[in-house]
Amino acid sequence: METFERYAVYYAPEPGPLASFAAGWLGWDPASGTCPEPVAVEGLPRPRAALTEEPRRYGFHGTLKPPFRLAAGSSRAALEDDLAGLATGLAAAGADGLALTRIGGFLALTPDGDSRAIARVAAEVVAGLDRHRAPAPPEEIARRRATGLSPRQEAHLAHWGYPYVMDEFRFHLTLTGKLAPDEAGAVEAALAPHLAPLLPRPFRLADLCLFGEDAERRFHLIARFPLTG
Repeated sequence: METFERYAVYYAPEPGPLASFAAGWLGWDPASGTCPEPVAVEGLPRPRAALTEEPRRYGFHGTLKPPFRLAAGSSRAALEDDLAGLATGLAAAGADGLALTRIGGFLALTPDGDSRAIARVAAEVVAGLDRHRAPAPPEEIARRRATGLSPRQEAHLAHWGYPYVMDEFRFHLTLTGKLAPDEAGAVEAALAPHLAPLLPRPFRLADLCLFGEDAERRFHLIARFPLTG
């Protein structure tokens, strides 16, 4: 069984048009572990590879439990066992659909409508697997704090190792790195017509995807665990 540097629990779309387009847009397919043929998108202010450099290594995903190193005494097998058990007790969640949105200088897909059920699944995953998480190293904590955290985010960082969980969680599927204000609109306009026919309505989160980070810092889809609760 392959061992990875870090693990994470994500939403990832099933194979299909959206997953294929997103892999070609980002330049990395975590399911196959390959760099697919780039998609052609006209009207971009910079080369596609430059716009997607930051999110590329993660692949197209929505974070549920952020990346973590395994705790002493844990193992990938134990993590998978607990994740499988957790999935059998959680019901599928969803929203009315997905929409292309600007978040803090980058573009992402976010839920349309009520997304509280998605947030509840994420909270259960964060808490339910936390025994497998080793404490984040001091340099990672310092990097998180350097961005400027609210008191609530600081409390989550101390307790869960990541500031944007629980009541600070916002489900999103990242499509770009940080964009200059004058280029965000151009990228959004260029992407929108490609994405419009691919976005699911309704959107359904039906399984938990275990991802692993390799030695080159690229994430791979390891396994899907259906939500059957």
